[in-house]
Amino acid sequence: MKTHIIEELGQGGILLPALVAEGLAANDRIKVRMSALQAAAQHAQDPDRPASDLGVESRTAGIAPAGIAALIGGAHLIGQGRLAAPDLATLMQEISDDTATMIRAVGAGAASEGERAQARLDTIRAAGLLDPAGEIAMSHIARLTGVADAGGDSLHRLVMDLHKQLNRLATSCSEEALDGAHVFGLHSEDRPAVAAFMKGLNATRGLKFNHPGLDTMATRADGRLLIQNDIGTTDAHVVVIAVKKNAVTVTYTDVHLARAKFFISLFDKFEAIWSGLDRHTAGGLGKDNSFYLVTGQYQAGNAADRNEFLATVGAALVFLIDWNKARKLLRTWVAKEDAAHILEWAAGQRIGHRGFLELGGNDLLGSAVRNAAPTRIGFGERLDQALGRSAAIDFLKASLRASTEALLAGRSVRTVRDQIEADLMRHLDRVDGALLAAVLRQIGLAQDLVAAISRHLAALRAGQAADGRLLTQRCGAIERKADRIAFESRNEVDRLNARPLIGQLIDRAEEAVDELEQAAFIASLMPEKTDPALLTSLAELCAVAATATEVAASGVAAAIDVPEGRHADSEDALSAVTRLIDAEHAADDRERATTALVFCGGFDVATSLSVIELARAVERATDRFAAFGHLLRRHIMIDLAA
Repeated sequence: MKTHIIEELGQGGILLPALVAEGLAANDRIKVRMSALQAAAQHAQDPDRPASDLGVESRTAGIAPAGIAALIGGAHLIGQGRLAAPDLATLMQEISDDTATMIRAVGAGAASEGERAQARLDTIRAAGLLDPAGEIAMSHIARLTGVADAGGDSLHRLVMDLHKQLNRLATSCSEEALDGAHVFGLHSEDRPAVAAFMKGLNATRGLKFNHPGLDTMATRADGRLLIQNDIGTTDAHVVVIAVKKNAVTVTYTDVHLARAKFFISLFDKFEAIWSGLDRHTAGGLGKDNSFYLVTGQYQAGNAADRNEFLATVGAALVFLIDWNKARKLLRTWVAKEDAAHILEWAAGQRIGHRGFLELGGNDLLGSAVRNAAPTRIGFGERLDQALGRSAAIDFLKASLRASTEALLAGRSVRTVRDQIEADLMRHLDRVDGALLAAVLRQIGLAQDLVAAISRHLAALRAGQAADGRLLTQRCGAIERKADRIAFESRNEVDRLNARPLIGQLIDRAEEAVDELEQAAFIASLMPEKTDPALLTSLAELCAVAATATEVAASGVAAAIDVPEGRHADSEDALSAVTRLIDAEHAADDRERATTALVFCGGFDVATSLSVIELARAVERATDRFAAFGHLLRRHIMIDLAA
């Protein structure tokens, strides 16, 4: 265009979109060249270290990679604190020229801002920092590429300020808005790519809620489409996407290495090639003055695949906002690896974490613990310690989902708090259910003991060989297994601060097992010629004990499901309690009947003692199950009240 005459006519505004595009392209080049200057200094100081490869970044910015590589690879120290490198003078002149291009663009839209920027550049030049020469002081490199503290200035700071001003100008002078993106200078073939990116961005934009960010600008520069999104508010948190036909290059910078890795993970389904997470240094960025730069390249086979990738990039950006804040919060409740996995899941489900943070995040979880489990989860205790790893992860996922869905639906914070508290209670109930499952295993072993005794008695009644020693060995092994379950379960009750009633249920079940193991020992000593009437009476008593174990097992199984709100399960559980008491009464009757047979039969001492002691041991086991039933009823009533 005839820019001189247009400016003379006072119509310079028509040039602004093109100047802004040129300024943004110059900004991309300056960043690569300053990175090359830093890389040259690092290589000169440590020649044995492999030189940084800025090939991808150079090509993306429209710079010949060979020249940059030669400059970095040939850098060396001369004299005290000075650096020399091939074509260093050219590089310095190009940096100066690109800065002037950016200032020209800013001045075209805001003359006063352009004048102030030019004065700053003149000061930098006057200090000799941009002199085109084949060597430069190392201290000058630091002053050029660093971000000066408050009250100071540097070329890097000037470029950053100019970049922000260009972004504002690009918004104000945009030719049109395309699906929410500020665009200018596009060709017809650019529009579908921008629309695809914005389709993805707009699909998830609402998940940032009240957080600023995600403004998008698109333009054509240097023969390619450039799409830029500001993501959030952090200076070094930027994504720039270059599109040339079906080739897409994504340049992403971040002060958090973990978040940069998370960003890459969001595109696993695409065969994109990502550069290493290179660490760059610039004072004032991040806690250690560093940031990470990653470049991804995706070569699509057709426009449809290209647009799918662009849409995925757009949809992913909202999940980067406050990501590190959410990760730190979740790490106080679960392991750090699990915290990252929860955020990956939330992104994959398009739930995100911003809603959770918006509603209080840590306060939501802390309130749930205080209200729903004040005695179950101690201060500072992680959820994976209280609930178990899997349950804790599920609970936190549900909390993120509930927060997002509530905000999107306009529900109150109180509703979300109640929902999360109720969900925590359900998970704690499931912990209790897991402990009750251990009780169920104890009762199953009690059933095995009764069955073993009954088989031994049946063999004696049939006049068959009955191996008392084998009975003792088998039942002893069963009792030891039950003891291990009881020991481990009590430790879990203590560790999880579970209901004391569960510990008492474990105790009663263990006592019943002990009585039955003692009964098995006595049965193993019974004379082989014991009177059939006595054996029949004992068998009937064992049948009552077997019924008690079956009823106790069914009662516990039903009690596990009571917290889920199933009315039928609560009725079954309470019915089992009544049947356990009935079994205890029936066992009393059978034990007395057996005792009467002994006293009236005139049997020998060994037979009389073994039968009476066996009957008493089995009856005592049913007493323990009756006590177990009373405790089970109290446990069920607590769940029903809740």
